Amino acid sequence: MSEKLANPAPLGLMGFGMTTVLLNLHNAGFFTLNAMILAMGLAYGGCAQIIAGILEYRKGNTFGVTAFTSYGFFWISLVALLLMPKWGWGSAADAFSMGCYLLMWGIFTLFMFVGTLNGPKALQVVFGSLVVLFFMLAIKDFTGNEALGVLAGFEGIFCGASAIYLAMAEVLNEKYGKVILPIGEPQQATAIAKDAAPQLA
Repeated sequence: MSEKLANPAPLGLMGFGMTTVLLNLHNAGFFTLNAMILAMGLAYGGCAQIIAGILEYRKGNTFGVTAFTSYGFFWISLVALLLMPKWGWGSAADAFSMGCYLLMWGIFTLFMFVGTLNGPKALQVVFGSLVVLFFMLAIKDFTGNEALGVLAGFEGIFCGASAIYLAMAEVLNEKYGKVILPIGEPQQATAIAKDAAPQLA
């Protein structure tokens, strides 16, 4: 009998989703950038996603490894970009360099989105909305359009919320052995009935 491993995807999705919602509440203008966001970026958005990515390696999920470890280190690098100049470790990034940073992440996410097209619809929503978010934020930095940044904040709240939904769907559907929250996967009910933990991809 093969060993049944826990599904690490909900941990990574929650780390990504909750931190993304909080950062984009700031982008949308609800509060200033503060230590709460930095702490979430390091701990839950960063470390928790990296742990999830390492656990996906154990399950043989290349997509999960690449996604969770990459976005985990994205959050850590974002916090570093904000803190390093305060510590005298290099000059602060200007708007153009931040636009390039966000553009590269948008391109990476676009390729990852292609990898979701044979997966659950809910996963496609997460990655599709994240592509839009990165490109909107990059354009905002390139153009200096603050209104676009606020609009990106609301789009980012949706993106993070969609990741939280998918995380909770995977947890509850596995826990109850039936579809509690649908994720748009035709074979979902069959997979759950066979006691197979949902996969990120």
